[in-house]
Amino acid sequence: MTTNTSAPSLTLAGPADILAAVPYLVGFHPADSLIVIGLARGQVKVAARWGLPFPPGTLAPLPQLCEREGITRIIVVGYGPGERVTPAVDEARAFAVKAGVKVDEALRAHDGRYWSYVCDVAHCCPPGGTPFDPVASPIAAEATVHGMVALPDRQTLEDTIAPLSGPVRMAMRRATAEAVAGFRAGFAAAADPDAFAREFVAHGLVRVRAALATHAAGGRVDDAEAARLGLDLAVVRVRDEAWTLMEDGHIGLWKDVMRRLEPGFVPPAASLFAMGSWRSGDCVLATIALERVLATHPGYSMANLLMHALRNLLSPGMLRGRMPTPADLDTAMGAARASWLFPLLDLLDGEEQPASELSAEAGQSPPSSRRRRSL
Repeated sequence: MTTNTSAPSLTLAGPADILAAVPYLVGFHPADSLIVIGLARGQVKVAARWGLPFPPGTLAPLPQLCEREGITRIIVVGYGPGERVTPAVDEARAFAVKAGVKVDEALRAHDGRYWSYVCDVAHCCPPGGTPFDPVASPIAAEATVHGMVALPDRQTLEDTIAPLSGPVRMAMRRATAEAVAGFRAGFAAAADPDAFAREFVAHGLVRVRAALATHAAGGRVDDAEAARLGLDLAVVRVRDEAWTLMEDGHIGLWKDVMRRLEPGFVPPAASLFAMGSWRSGDCVLATIALERVLATHPGYSMANLLMHALRNLLSPGMLRGRMPTPADLDTAMGAARASWLFPLLDLLDGEEQPASELSAEAGQSPPSSRRRRSL
């Protein structure tokens, strides 16, 4: 499921206008999808998308969404063949009845034609469907004037936050090798693991705030700082510092860092990016980022928590005034200790062979982290 509530309002006069507007409301031209557009006082309040097919009960949170957002009317659009779309549209209409919400229109679009589920007048909605061209519609021009974008498909949208490659990847690979080797050497040499952890976390918290300041000033963290952030964010206390400080303007930083980090270090930054996207109303990108995390790290708790919120159509406003402050985190978690580093050490152990190759490229030999097991 994806939603997007950040788009400007568009004037929709009929089915063709609806079909022309949908790609701009969700950010791409959908296929094999169910779209529900929620309206309040004649304005688009929310546009939600689910991939088809989906299991029964997927739309169960819809009545709560309508009540919470004050939605009184919805438009339902399914993309794909009838046998795939119709059950989903029927489910959406049933939940609308349960919520006491009027269905203004319910459409199926496929191969350049559309059919209405609420109109059976032959001259208006012929059995063979009605041709439409969303690209040629005046709605597309209106949306473009508003600065809205409709990419060709979901894959194109995914590509906008995909890992960077080429020279950028090679540079980050070297920077990561150096950061990993430095951490291993420091940990191996530490006489007091708890003291080492306190120093590591303190530096990580400073680095998060410095990165946010650099981004706010229009700058970009360099490869060395980005690589060290990757290690820092693997520690929950450091990641949660960034979470508690989250503002909509932070999305660009976490997008950049997420795309540059080596794969094992991506989950925290990608989850922070998803959090920022959800806050700003772009749940399309939030979902894509979380899917990327959960495909390789299915147990990552922050990603699972955010995905649960998205699937249940929860509003980011629910967190307003409820997020802890950094001081609250210090009170709840206490002083840093060596066990805080275990997730990072496990990550490095899991990527020991790649890390060794990276360190060799950087001209260094990484010390073993086996010392952790005796703590």
